[in-house]
Amino acid sequence: MKTIKEKQVGAFDALKNQRGYTNPMQVPRVRSVSVSVGTGSFKDKKKCDVVMDRLAKITGQKPSPRSAKKAIASYKTRQGDVIGALVTLRGARATAFLEKIINVALPRTKDFRGISPTAIDEMGNITIGVREHTVFPETADEDLKDVFGMGITITTTARTRDEARAYLAHLGLPFAKEKREEK
Repeated sequence: MKTIKEKQVGAFDALKNQRGYTNPMQVPRVRSVSVSVGTGSFKDKKKCDVVMDRLAKITGQKPSPRSAKKAIASYKTRQGDVIGALVTLRGARATAFLEKIINVALPRTKDFRGISPTAIDEMGNITIGVREHTVFPETADEDLKDVFGMGITITTTARTRDEARAYLAHLGLPFAKEKREEK
C-alpha cells in the first residue's frame, strides 16, 4: 500500500490526463490540517485538561486553547473562558495525521459509509466531523466517560470543488457514493 507521501508525488501522473495538467506544480497539495475541539460543556477544569492532553496525544502537537470572545448568559460563559482547543498541522505532521485518519480512524468509525462529497467547500477545503475521539489508537479506552468529538479541516491548494475531490480521492479519502435521483 502506498503512503500519502508517495501518493502526493504520483498525483501528477495520475491526474494529468483526467484534469489536463501540464506542469507538476498545478497539482493541488495539502496546505494544512486543523483539528478543533469544543469544550464548552465541560465546566470542570480537569476535564478541559483531559481534552487538551488527549488532543495532544492524537495530533502529536500541543493544542492552542481558545477562549470565549464575549459573555453569553444562556450558555453560562464569561469572556475569556476556555471553550475549545485548536491544533494546526503542517508538513510532515499533517501528512502523518492524514495517514492516520484515512487508514485507522475512519475505518474504525461506527456506521461509516464514506464522507459526503458536499463536505468540500467552494475553495477546495474539506471539513470532516468525528463524533468520538476513541477511534484514534492513542486514546485509552478505559476512560470512556469523557468522550468528545472533533472537527478536522483539510486545507488544500485546489481552486475548485471538483479539483479538490479528484485530488483527495487520489490520496485515498473514502467518499460516499452519490445518490442519483429518479424521475
